[in-house]
Amino acid sequence: MSRSEQQPGRRLVLKGALAVGAVVGAPGLAHAADRDAAPGGRRAEPYRNPLVLQRADPHIVRHTDGYYYFTATAPEYDRIVLRRSRTLNGLATAAESVIWRKHASGDMGAHIWAPEIHFIDGKWYVYFAAAPANDVWKIRMWVLENASANPVTGTWTEKGRIATPLDTFSLDASTFVHQGTRHLVWAQSNPDVGNNSSLYIARMANPWTITGPQVEISRPTYDWETRGYKVNEGPSVLQRNGRVFLTYSASATDSNYCMGLLTASAGSDLLAPASWAKSPTPVFTSNDTTKQYGPGHNSFTVAEDGRTDVLVYHARQYKDIAGDPLYDPNRHTRIQTLPWKADGTPDFGIPVADAPARGQGTAIHPKETA
Repeated sequence: MSRSEQQPGRRLVLKGALAVGAVVGAPGLAHAADRDAAPGGRRAEPYRNPLVLQRADPHIVRHTDGYYYFTATAPEYDRIVLRRSRTLNGLATAAESVIWRKHASGDMGAHIWAPEIHFIDGKWYVYFAAAPANDVWKIRMWVLENASANPVTGTWTEKGRIATPLDTFSLDASTFVHQGTRHLVWAQSNPDVGNNSSLYIARMANPWTITGPQVEISRPTYDWETRGYKVNEGPSVLQRNGRVFLTYSASATDSNYCMGLLTASAGSDLLAPASWAKSPTPVFTSNDTTKQYGPGHNSFTVAEDGRTDVLVYHARQYKDIAGDPLYDPNRHTRIQTLPWKADGTPDFGIPVADAPARGQGTAIHPKETA
């Protein structure tokens, strides 16, 4: 999520979650491919959106234990939450645990943003952004570690801040392995450009330490990347078909928010900026027909069949926002199948409409457990 140019004078009163209503047009069910099957060989149910209410910047990983693990930004920006389920649809009603809370003072005391959960070398790690309680825009990247097989019940310890050669506003850390080497990608303000954030990459010495140069691979230059604020953030990597696809989000966090795409050859040096080609137009945007606005800060997971790619993202159900969009809580987690074009590139399509409401159509939050 992007930084405001000025700190809000006061926090807006959070709106209640909107009722999930039927939408004229698209059916609102994001179908997996016909071959999708739930555990036990049963046909997978269509995905119903929104999947999880008031959870932005969603990250879902399917682990070897057969569970999906979900984390995301809570609108109060004060904690890190975690859910797990055998199915993607099951995350909607899975119990939500608070695995870590912000500090009362000092570092990691404000703006707890965009957690991601990764399993690396036999341990769980959560990457997130946070600021000191007394300097809420001095946002940096931090790491938690958990050695338990089940990260919902295990103990999380603070590994500290990810130190970068350029010590400026930084967030949205994500990690992946390419050609046997672990890399970190993230968003950070470039003082030479005067933007909110560019995209950077570096190699990693361990899950909480980068090594070698910090390389800028994208900065906001297109009109669709600079609406409201000059932003490239929320990178996420998908490696398929001999290429490395890196999605990111651009512009302010209102209806202008959208997704861009960088592409590199799988055999290239990812730390060479010339290896990356930026798509000149956004690949995923707001849609008036399906009533989805500001789709972005995505991640990728795989369907229950173990083969079908799934796009995970957040969006709002309305365009007009009173006040700073960072303090509007109704960015809901959504998922939909990610198909592929004949040329081997991802076909993002449009954000699907919401499913017709169940029962009385009231949006209910699952019970949280500390």
